Amino acid sequence: MSVEKKTAREPCCSKLKMFLAALSFVYFAKAFQGSYMKSSVTQIERRFDIPSSLIGFIDGSFEIGNLLVIAFVSYFGAKLHRPRLIGAGCLIMAMGSFITAAPHFFQGLYKYESTVSSSNGTKSFLPCLTNGSLAQDNENPTAEAQAECEKAASSSLWLYVFLGNMLRGVGETPVMPLGLSYLDDFSREENTALYMAIVQTVGIMGPMFGFMLGSFCAKLYVDIGAVDLDTITINHKDSRWVGAWWLGFLLTGGVMLLAGIPFWFLPKSLPKQGETETEKKSNALEGEQDHFIPDNKHSTAPNKTDPVSMVALAKDFLPSLKTLFSNTIYVLLVCTAFVQVNGFIGMITFKPKFMEQIYGQSASRAIFLIGIMNLPAVALGIVTGGFIMKKFKLNVVGATKVCIGTSLLAFCSMLVQYFLQCDNSQVAGLTVSYQGAPHVSYQPDTLISSCNMGCFCSLKHWDPICASNGLTYASPCLAGCQTSTGDGRDMVFHNCTCIGESPLSYANMSAVLGQCSRKSDCDYMFKFYMAVTVVGAFVSACGATPAYIILLRSINPELKSLAIGIYTLIVRTLGGIPPPIYFGAFIDRTCLKWGTKQCGGRGACRIYDSGAFRNAFLGLIYGLYSLSYLLWGVLYYKLCRREKKLALKNQLIAPEQDGNGVSAGNGNVSSAIVKCSENPDQETTI
Repeated sequence: MSVEKKTAREPCCSKLKMFLAALSFVYFAKAFQGSYMKSSVTQIERRFDIPSSLIGFIDGSFEIGNLLVIAFVSYFGAKLHRPRLIGAGCLIMAMGSFITAAPHFFQGLYKYESTVSSSNGTKSFLPCLTNGSLAQDNENPTAEAQAECEKAASSSLWLYVFLGNMLRGVGETPVMPLGLSYLDDFSREENTALYMAIVQTVGIMGPMFGFMLGSFCAKLYVDIGAVDLDTITINHKDSRWVGAWWLGFLLTGGVMLLAGIPFWFLPKSLPKQGETETEKKSNALEGEQDHFIPDNKHSTAPNKTDPVSMVALAKDFLPSLKTLFSNTIYVLLVCTAFVQVNGFIGMITFKPKFMEQIYGQSASRAIFLIGIMNLPAVALGIVTGGFIMKKFKLNVVGATKVCIGTSLLAFCSMLVQYFLQCDNSQVAGLTVSYQGAPHVSYQPDTLISSCNMGCFCSLKHWDPICASNGLTYASPCLAGCQTSTGDGRDMVFHNCTCIGESPLSYANMSAVLGQCSRKSDCDYMFKFYMAVTVVGAFVSACGATPAYIILLRSINPELKSLAIGIYTLIVRTLGGIPPPIYFGAFIDRTCLKWGTKQCGGRGACRIYDSGAFRNAFLGLIYGLYSLSYLLWGVLYYKLCRREKKLALKNQLIAPEQDGNGVSAGNGNVSSAIVKCSENPDQETTI
């Protein structure tokens, strides 16, 4: 007895566990990279002066890279050296990060739009009396001058960010399908859910560190070390501020480079975990007799001794694809996943901007709070989901119930978010009138009032100041300010006529640089919002591991890598590329004040109508998640039907067996069962 226990015992540092550790670190590194990209979206948008729809397209280039190669990598990669393919992917991802950071070193210093010039302390700046700015509004530069200006400003260098992000998508392709199939091939069936939970849990730490790094870099000025920060008139809370976005890409690229090293030293295949020599032989014989036994328990590892030609693999590709898509449960899983991912990707891409515009948080603080509050809740939820699967030994139908239940609870938490709102930031001429009455206007003409009509102010520029009456004015000129004192961020504007004409109470007719802070009740509302999002993130993540198990147990074991690859391809393509673009386009429609590029023309948005922003942002999420629940209902119905077929099959087998457990024969029943198991629809596959 003791001898048998020793032979069955697995070494502490087996190669499978080494692979598990290496794959977990790669999941961390790629999530670290990806979340840093998400956290830098706002900074990149401001640096290149582009709208939200274009930054959404750039963000979606990662999925475009996946689209180019994932089908071939998933299918052919399963027959090749999977660990080395993952190592090569890590190298490509590292290169992608370095290319993304490259534009910073080719661009000149960042020049933010401003109507004020920093004085030297002895001269006063006279905003209302400078009448040259009106000419700037009516100036139309020639096409040649415009092209030359844009070339000098390097405004098209965002293409490097697009290409670098796409290259990261190409490199990430082998990690999920080949990594998970490698684990599932060589681990015990009961350990698969736990191993996947470990990989995802370690992976979810990546976004936490990625968002924290994004928050740190967002507080550092983009040209840190190259400019005197005392001369900068804006701070990290200003909508024109650009952080050191490029710095994080250098760091995440280095981490990914290290993560890929172990895979070059791992073998192509491993012995099945806990399998004895006798079991290996019996499993091999079973595999020769029936290649379509729908039980993952008896699946064997890929045979490394059989030579495989690329031509033979290519001929088998289309039939395998046809077999895969004849599985209606698999098709429903794919459709449900890409609809839900549409909502998730759109939400996570613009969530920092949502927190910034609705609750008045700075970009760096919004990113930081997502990293330290929401993501740990997600990690805990994934572990909880894996524990529930292992503890209660849930089958596919049980896992589906967990997925549906957690999704509905998470949706309820999102519905609550709609009512946790704050009023618009009070900006004279945009969200309130110059008399302080609520009045949202998308027209620039409303910035002109009787108090600033004689100042000849530019309506294009955004250079906000906060007055003592609690209103924000789009520029010192539009506030009617006559003089200024101080330098840099400490500049104070005096004798502002619009403050005096306002019926709102004021201490004096002075104003300081920057927007006014929101009302105190908005901070109170923001705390409720964060609590609700943390609960929703935890509940939603509880369904992550059961969803993977449903996918793996609903396909033919021999098509596992291809199924995961095609699943990832469709979800990444239809669920990852369009959402940032159409979410960004809807959000752009709620912009109240666009910035102005260095060479003229519309730049990035400076302030949004918070009510319209909330309706567009949350409305899209609600619509997508509601559609996914309809698909979950159909999927649950199909899975229940399959379970009934299996129960009926077992009832038919039982009476046909004699005392020795050998089938006594009813040829018709036996042949019907065999025919059912070979049905390409695979509705009875578990």
